[in-house]
Amino acid sequence: MENSKGDHQALLNQGDENELEVFGYRTQKLRRALCLLASVLTGGALLLVFYWRPQWSVWAHCIPCPLQEADTVLLRTVDEFQRYIRKKVICLCLSTLKFPLSKNPEEPLVADHHSIINQAVLKPELKLRCIQVQKIRLLEDSNSCYDIHHTFGLGLTSEEQEVRRLVCGPNAIEVEIQPIWKLLVKQVLNPFYVFQAFTLTLWLSQGYIEYSVAIIILSVISIVLTVYDLRQQSVKLHNLVEDHNKVQVTINIKDKGLQHLESRLLVPGDALILPGKFSLPCDAVLIDGSCVVNESMLTGESIPVAKTPLPQTENTMPWKSHSLEDYRRHVLFCGTEVIQVKPSGQGPVRAVVLQTGYNTAKGDLVRSILYPRPLNFKLYSDAFKFMVFLACLGVVGFLYALGVYMYHGVPPRDTATMSLLLLTVTVPPVLPAALTTGIVYAQKRLKKKKIFCISPQRINMCGQINLVCFDKTGTLTEDGLDLWGTVPTADNCFQEVHSFASGRALPWSPLCAAMASCHSLILLEGTIQGDPLDLKMFEGTAWKMEDCNVDYCKFGMSDSSTIIKPGPKASQSPVKAITILRQFPFSSSLQRMSVIAQLTGEDHFHVYMKGAPEMVTRFCRSETVPQNFSQELRNYTIQGFRVIALAHKALKMGKISEVESIARDKVESELTFLGLLIMENRLKKETKPVLKELSEACIRTVMITGDNLQTAITVAKNSEMIPRGSQVILVEANEPEEFVPASVTWQLVESQENGPGKNETYINIGSNSVPAGEGGSCYHFAMTGKSYQVIFQHFNSLLPKILVNGTIFARMSPGQKSSLVEEFQKLNYYVGMCGDGANDCGALKMAHAGISLSEQEASVASPFTSKTANIECVPHLIKEGRAALVSSFGVFKYLTMYAIIQFIGTSLLYWQLQLFGNYQYLMQDVAITLMVCLTMSSTHAHPKLAPYRPAGHLLSPPLLLSIFLNSCFTLIVQICAFLCVKQQPWYCDVSRYRECFLANQNNFSTNVSLERNWTGNATLIPGSILSFETTTLWPIATVNCITTAFVFSKGKPFRKPIYTNYVFSFLLISALGLTIFILFTDSQVVYRGMEFIPTITSWRVLILVAALIQFCVAYFVEDAILQNRELWLLIKKKSGFYSKSQYKSWQRKLAEDSTWPPRNRTDYSGDGKNGFYINQGYESSEQIPRGKLELRGQTTEHFWTRL
Repeated sequence: MENSKGDHQALLNQGDENELEVFGYRTQKLRRALCLLASVLTGGALLLVFYWRPQWSVWAHCIPCPLQEADTVLLRTVDEFQRYIRKKVICLCLSTLKFPLSKNPEEPLVADHHSIINQAVLKPELKLRCIQVQKIRLLEDSNSCYDIHHTFGLGLTSEEQEVRRLVCGPNAIEVEIQPIWKLLVKQVLNPFYVFQAFTLTLWLSQGYIEYSVAIIILSVISIVLTVYDLRQQSVKLHNLVEDHNKVQVTINIKDKGLQHLESRLLVPGDALILPGKFSLPCDAVLIDGSCVVNESMLTGESIPVAKTPLPQTENTMPWKSHSLEDYRRHVLFCGTEVIQVKPSGQGPVRAVVLQTGYNTAKGDLVRSILYPRPLNFKLYSDAFKFMVFLACLGVVGFLYALGVYMYHGVPPRDTATMSLLLLTVTVPPVLPAALTTGIVYAQKRLKKKKIFCISPQRINMCGQINLVCFDKTGTLTEDGLDLWGTVPTADNCFQEVHSFASGRALPWSPLCAAMASCHSLILLEGTIQGDPLDLKMFEGTAWKMEDCNVDYCKFGMSDSSTIIKPGPKASQSPVKAITILRQFPFSSSLQRMSVIAQLTGEDHFHVYMKGAPEMVTRFCRSETVPQNFSQELRNYTIQGFRVIALAHKALKMGKISEVESIARDKVESELTFLGLLIMENRLKKETKPVLKELSEACIRTVMITGDNLQTAITVAKNSEMIPRGSQVILVEANEPEEFVPASVTWQLVESQENGPGKNETYINIGSNSVPAGEGGSCYHFAMTGKSYQVIFQHFNSLLPKILVNGTIFARMSPGQKSSLVEEFQKLNYYVGMCGDGANDCGALKMAHAGISLSEQEASVASPFTSKTANIECVPHLIKEGRAALVSSFGVFKYLTMYAIIQFIGTSLLYWQLQLFGNYQYLMQDVAITLMVCLTMSSTHAHPKLAPYRPAGHLLSPPLLLSIFLNSCFTLIVQICAFLCVKQQPWYCDVSRYRECFLANQNNFSTNVSLERNWTGNATLIPGSILSFETTTLWPIATVNCITTAFVFSKGKPFRKPIYTNYVFSFLLISALGLTIFILFTDSQVVYRGMEFIPTITSWRVLILVAALIQFCVAYFVEDAILQNRELWLLIKKKSGFYSKSQYKSWQRKLAEDSTWPPRNRTDYSGDGKNGFYINQGYESSEQIPRGKLELRGQTTEHFWTRL
């Protein structure tokens, strides 16, 4: 933790993804009393505000103070959202422990001198001031290998365990099943529901019972369903982690021996005994023996992983630094399953507990589910702004009503009530239910396509995706690999290829020995299990695997080793068996693995290595690597083969004990290159059509893989991710050396066709020219993870220029995948990521829409999971996202217009102290708006992806103009109708000449019945409903509501036509028919119920004609102008306004630079010769400006560009 600003502020978990700012505050009694008084005076409203904004509560009750004196702290996230969390400081008293503790500040409380406990406990008080926050490192990474072995290897003392138990808390990932009442309170106290409760209370008090009850029922159903869903999720997550908290473990206590206890009592530093099959309840580092674990919970792959003990070196280097990037091979992660243990012969397999509870790997996973990354989607922020606008409109209406009613001398109580009624008209109470319904429909449709979603809010976001990243193996290509052949070497030359298709057994050679022994396969209950690649390679040798037995142990081999013997179909071999003594496991960051093995009958050992060819050759003696290695490798990778290199050396060591302690860097050096193993990795049949569909929709596709760069380029070309005729530029970056700065080399890859189906790819070094007509429109950059890292660190300003055209990213580590997705997002791309769960979890969580093709536990944190293991789910998801987004916009526009239509009509009637009747409102609210809103979003997605995205902003010009113009049409028609009816010869002011009017209405009923029926509803002012104005305005407003729903329910290009939504179409037609029937009927029952006054038929026809003319004008304006994409693009072009999205800005800038892209040259950091480039293949039909444009760094878009 780093302190600053007078110790009032500090950074927690600095440099970590969970970094937080912490601020110290001290509560003041006077402030607390004043806040309490204010809460009472406001009727609890202030408490509600403090509930919604906890930081305001802290600022009101407390004053800033140093953290050492604070009783309350505020935690603030350092991301763009800057969310606040309030925490109370609690005090732990170590003096309550049953044994005495030293109060001397010089004497440590625990043996680990790096421990945070020694630094945090206040002496001589023996108190510890803390807050409960997840993710604190408990066993410091600064401990060396020596520290871990000698400080913790024999276990902790009982006293130290008690101290750590008190400070660290229980080793439990506790997911509270929240009580239903608490979930209900949280939902009910949502700001919108609070306003809704106020609105409904007011309406009920005025007798508007039916609609209020309908909204109450709908809200209750919505809240109950939400609470049920939250409760179910809570129960599922609780059950997922509950078993973890109840594991029985055995630990070693210093000077006392073994002790059995429940895993909840484990503390960091405990020496854990691994008995055999075992579910790990904590993160631990292996210190003695080896074991095999199933890490599917972490990686998404059910593949056994071998773990090796932390070496006992005496240097002071931190243990993670000593193990470099491969420290994970020593770590057993919480939630993974130990499926096999191999003691070293010095006792049982032991591990030291590193982290407990939420600080573990499983705790990280659970936390990412409990607290998902917030969504930064403009729709939600724009929706809030829109609600504020409607509320402001309501306030204007409130002031208008206040003025009118006060001017007419209406009693203050009635004036206040009527003014508040107009205030509530502008914010539709059905809005949350209507918006949620659209998401529910989309989720249900996705479920039918076997796509499951744990973050429904992201469905709308999928409608904006314009770039999709794909993993290669298991995603674009088949999971399994087929053996094609081996290319052995001899005398520094490649030999004849051995083809597996021939059926001949692989002849005995060091290459065969390497294939038989250099793997992480295990024998589990008689079955060989492990990585599919390792399994295929081993099967190709026709050897078999056995556990060590007496026959082979007599050669001095460890009884925990694995024995490899020739099988019945194997070629003749002079070696009876190979024993694997030690493994250095494969990791995606190291791109290699190696083993130390012993051949029977020999007294020395052998080292075998396999891995990425480029990596393996680094560890080989140069004279053993064929001179045409690069060309040979390229010949296979350009055909899409997966290529593995193998190497070997003899290890002159006398004892097996020396093998156990030798460092990896000593083993992996001075090797002899053995040859190449060639494997086929076929494209899935769905890959090519899906990528074509995305390309036609102008959605960029990018490959992020851990495989070889040339293989990735070939797969990209075969799948047409890189279209035919496109050029590929390899970007190779190198770290700075002693006298040479960091450099970037650009090499142009050219393809020539030498016959049907034959492609040769070579690096063109000679020319800087590009063929005429092949300018900047067809280039794709390809690079490795190493180059990406160098560019990220030393050429950061160059990175965006590469990313706008980067298509292939190979040899990427999991961390680099996440980083790349984040960099794309910084360029304002909406990024989708599709992977099979293995090593993709970070990127899946980082993307706007992560789609996992794995059902393993690791992919739980991915927003979407597809049960169909191919990429067909990607276009399905984008289609549904677009349909859901357009539906959300349509519903939002409709409900806004519905509120404005009612607001205008009600405001006009308020002018003469009148209002619509309860049944008139009920007809509009329930029969039309409620039913229409709940079915408007059920229109299915259009089966074809359009070549452009729907609008992503509510505050875009077409949408704002749509609402503004429709509001103007409504205002004009209603004002004209309001004024025209007064000019009719049969018009009279019913409220002024009430008795006279009632006496003359004998055609319908007696005065008594009219009095009873026309003034029987609960209204404030007698006769305030019955009027010619109400009778005229109601049908116009109602037809307007119906036609607006039709106008805003556009089908193509993102949804199917409106007539395919049968329920919605039926409701619209029924509502229109019912409204026309009410308008033209002469039924006494209808007129009494709806509180209308009969008018002449010609006037009714005029009302209908006016409503239909308004519909025709609104439909023409919406369809021919506001939804006319070509027109808006033309307006943007003529006006000189262009998108301010970062990637669009870069593309425009790069389009103007004739020196971009660089070809066949090397740039050095600091030389300032980097040019600009655009790939127009990624552009939509929007024109690129030909004039020079100044690049702006803003991420916000201009008002006119939000299409």
